[in-house]
Amino acid sequence: MARPAFRVDAVLVQAVIAGALSFAHLHDLADAAGQDGWKAWAYPISVDLLLVAAWRRLRSEGPSRLAWCWFLIALFASLGANVATAGFLDLAHPPAWLRFGIAGWPALAFLGGTLLAHSHSVQTPEPVASAPAAPEPTPEVEQESAPDPRPEPEPIAAAAEETPALAPAPAVPVGPPVPAALVDHARKLAADHQARTGARIDTDTLRARLGVPPQLAETIAAQLA
Repeated sequence: MARPAFRVDAVLVQAVIAGALSFAHLHDLADAAGQDGWKAWAYPISVDLLLVAAWRRLRSEGPSRLAWCWFLIALFASLGANVATAGFLDLAHPPAWLRFGIAGWPALAFLGGTLLAHSHSVQTPEPVASAPAAPEPTPEVEQESAPDPRPEPEPIAAAAEETPALAPAPAVPVGPPVPAALVDHARKLAADHQARTGARIDTDTLRARLGVPPQLAETIAAQLA
């Protein structure tokens, strides 16, 4: 079996060259701002890691303001170092604002990495079709009973006796019908809640996550039990 020939990926080579140049510019800028030794090498690693973490968050969970914010901050830091080392700044006598920015970058990068690692995007509940209203019970009409046809012994006008009609049986409350798709979505939310917290989801939390009325949430919770 013939082995495949080795092929050089031009995009990968270009990415390695660009990353190396950006890494060197960030190191030179940090070194000029007074961060010598290993600290100057740590700055480009911090910037690149924050850039990769924000991009990974965008790829995995979709667009979000948090991920875009830290992606642009890291991109501005990398691009600013490339421009600053091109002769626009006197690195032999760096300005005070550059020293201030380089010194405050570790705290800013730590905050961004923590937020990207431990915050999760809020899932928007799927639109729920409005449940059809339960049909109202038809009121029963009271019917008057006919008078007794027995002959009267004397021609005396007698009032016809009325038999009281039975009172209608109380209507049994019927819960609103729940679509099967809504029950499946609620079951997924309940499983996710139990996996994260270790406890079963309560009715109030289920109603807040689904965005449905309390009566409909109680009906769904009864089906999940």
